Amino acid sequence: MADRTQKQDSTDGTDGWRWSLDAQDIARVAVFAALVAALGLPGSFNVFGGVPITAQTFGVMLAGAVLGPRLGALSMIVLLALAAAGLPLLAGGRGGLSAFVGPSAGYMFGWILGAFAVGLIVHASTRKPSALRVALAAIIGGILVIYAVGIPVQSLVTRLPLEQTVLASLVFLPGDLLKAALATAVVATLLRAYPRAFRRTWQPARRSVRRSDAAPAERQR
Repeated sequence: MADRTQKQDSTDGTDGWRWSLDAQDIARVAVFAALVAALGLPGSFNVFGGVPITAQTFGVMLAGAVLGPRLGALSMIVLLALAAAGLPLLAGGRGGLSAFVGPSAGYMFGWILGAFAVGLIVHASTRKPSALRVALAAIIGGILVIYAVGIPVQSLVTRLPLEQTVLASLVFLPGDLLKAALATAVVATLLRAYPRAFRRTWQPARRSVRRSDAAPAERQR
């Protein structure tokens, strides 16, 4: 029984690429969708082009890192679908279809791909992810991927040249790097204190394995 449970947990770590959802999957998706919505409650302030600066991308990074690529992306789809239906789940209590035709629409759709990319990098290996891997995932998925979707849409909506939009969007970068650092710290803490949050069994990091292998040799000497 124990072996069967462990095998299931390790499979779930990469979501097992299962297309069916169990009750625990649904609950975890709902929790992270609610988390990202809650991070928008403090509101936002607009910068160039009317794009709001919020804490919600921090939640996107966490969703991908903890849930994995499939469920992380699904949590963002659920959030955006509920917001499109009119629920005030976006920054500042916004909701409805009008929120998806403004300058920030691309960034919100980028949350889906961003969470997927973060999860893909963090859960790419069966070994416990290092802080460096989590940080790279947060930067690549939580910043670069979202920018890659959001900036062209912002340029299209505002009718400004893409180069000018890219330069103007650099105002987001310091804050997003801070969110990536915070997400890395939170995920590293969860890996140490509550690894069950990831619903998978991690193998030891390479350094730990090498040290354990080297120990008997040192004793023999």
